Amino acid sequence: MQLPVYLDYAATTPVDPLVADAMAKCLTLDGQFGNPASRSHLYGWQAEELVENARRDVADLINCDPREIVWTSGATEADNLAIKGVAGFHATKGRHIISSRVEHKAVLDSCHFLEQKGFEITYLTPEADGSIAPARVAEAIRDDTILVTLMHVNNETGSVNDLAAIGAITREHNVLLHVDAAQSAGKLPIDLAELPVDLMSLSAHKVYGPKGVGALFVRRDPRVELTAQIHGGGHERGMRSGTLPTHQLVGMGQAFRLARAQMSEEYQRLLVLREQLLAGLAGVSGWQLHGQSGGGVPGIVNLGFAGVDGESLLLALRQIAVSSGSACMSATLEPSYVLKAMGVDEDMAQSALRISFGRFSTRQDIDTALENLIRTLQHLRQPARAQA
Repeated sequence: MQLPVYLDYAATTPVDPLVADAMAKCLTLDGQFGNPASRSHLYGWQAEELVENARRDVADLINCDPREIVWTSGATEADNLAIKGVAGFHATKGRHIISSRVEHKAVLDSCHFLEQKGFEITYLTPEADGSIAPARVAEAIRDDTILVTLMHVNNETGSVNDLAAIGAITREHNVLLHVDAAQSAGKLPIDLAELPVDLMSLSAHKVYGPKGVGALFVRRDPRVELTAQIHGGGHERGMRSGTLPTHQLVGMGQAFRLARAQMSEEYQRLLVLREQLLAGLAGVSGWQLHGQSGGGVPGIVNLGFAGVDGESLLLALRQIAVSSGSACMSATLEPSYVLKAMGVDEDMAQSALRISFGRFSTRQDIDTALENLIRTLQHLRQPARAQA
């Protein structure tokens, strides 16, 4: 059976072969399989060295101190640790948090949890292009605000938030800023020596690394204090207990090292593929682009199509693997809450496709996608009599 062309890189990326090779060397007796916390013998020392090298590779991509990287099981756990950790530690200072209506469910559900604990959350409405205006953040800050939590790049539309401007506002008001950077790390330059961001969530499997591992950047100066959410052996300076999975961390480190080396070239190559995709739809009527037309991440393109049923469209696109939005929401037939918050017409939102491509995508993949998409749209838009 011929597999469809994979164009769902925003959901997950295939592991780079160089990453898989590095991970394999940490699994068996003839490799570095030891527990990094075992400091009484060579096996543990070797594993600890690999873990710290990986921590440095992650830190280098976002230009921060390796001691500011806390390992987690993924960006979801990092989001939970950042949001609940700040809320727990700073509850006596204030119980107001600012987020937005287009955040990832890991952020929104953490905020909903805190609402049940007596915290008040302000959910900002995005601009029509999916971004959060810094002015809206400034307007929402109160004396009891302790945290602003906003994503860098939206996982459904690729829209980018202005972290420098938002961070300048939060610093001015002595409010912490947490950023979910799962979709931006390795795709856009991030310099935490310059950006006024206090906490940043990272994921490996969005950057050609393994699933099940991520990290949280926790700034040391000015120092950010958190309440731990997982307790045990006091690993990661007490912020996240649990035996460190050496192979996973090595994989994330290698993935971030490769991303750092290839980011500029890869950005330009994806920009070409994006332009090819949009140019190929120039002769098709009744479609619109959701998000920033020129300033978003090039590898994520969200398109709405008039006159077609979204579920039928997805089912008919058998030659390409795409999605209707966030992978964590793929089981629901409801229109994307992100697009609805952006003010997209419900019918157009219901028919939306997220086409996302990456390191292993080719111009032929885009040609295949265009051919399949255009043919499917023509078929679905035919009057019922013509289809019978």
